Amino acid sequence: MRRPFGKSHRRSRLPSRPRRTPALLAALITAATLATGAAHAAPENPRSAPMLDPHDPNGAWAGYSLPGSRSGAPPQQPAGALSGMDVSGHQGDVDWPAAWAAGARFAYVKATEGSGFRSGSFNQQYDGSHAVGMVRGAYHFGLPDRSSGAQQANFFVDNGGGWNDGGRTLPGALDIETNPYGDPCYGLDPRAMSDWIADFSNTYLNRTGRFPVIYTTTRWWNGCTGSNPDFAANNPLWIARYAPQIGDLPAGWDFQSIWQHSDQGPLPGGQDSFNGNSKQLRRFAS
Repeated sequence: MRRPFGKSHRRSRLPSRPRRTPALLAALITAATLATGAAHAAPENPRSAPMLDPHDPNGAWAGYSLPGSRSGAPPQQPAGALSGMDVSGHQGDVDWPAAWAAGARFAYVKATEGSGFRSGSFNQQYDGSHAVGMVRGAYHFGLPDRSSGAQQANFFVDNGGGWNDGGRTLPGALDIETNPYGDPCYGLDPRAMSDWIADFSNTYLNRTGRFPVIYTTTRWWNGCTGSNPDFAANNPLWIARYAPQIGDLPAGWDFQSIWQHSDQGPLPGGQDSFNGNSKQLRRFAS
């Protein structure tokens, strides 16, 4: 089995400019939809029917744009893969001893969104997962149309998204996927999107000594970055796909570090699988 964290984590140059491939465009969400979103009650499943309200106190969360979990065959995880989870303010206070008993050995916790939102559930979730013995990390929901990648990376690190070399903290993750508040690619062409991600990634590297994990979907990445393969050499992949098989990966990556395969299961929030054993997970966090 390959190491789950891919190629070297050496300091590298900024990712090169991507090919000028057109972005995968989808219909714009109208201003009227955004204006009325706050009047609707939060859906039971924010992933399949997100509240498109920029003032939602919980903000967007990893996997919100994916369809609900499919029934049928369970995901075909690698032998020895570890189970984990990801949570945000939508889960509120988590019963971490129960999550550990259900098999979770790692967790990603939402810390921030954009350059002004910090999850009110972060402390309970981040500290609680650590207290029961999990390897845990923080993630940031990127909003590239609001501020620069550097500004958001700094905001993330300053509000819980840092990293330390103790074997118990996963590198911070950038959740970059379909915009819940407007144009799917945030109004950016592939070159501008790739530059924004590079700005975030390199700023995080300079602040922490680690490249951030990238959480995304294959369809969004290939469309909105123009199938840019340049991040795969340094940024571990956290792929979101709700199906029994992982399917095609985003351009450049030939394996994933983490697979979010469902939003329903024995654990709160997203259901994740680490592509390795407990020893490899500790090395990934070190």
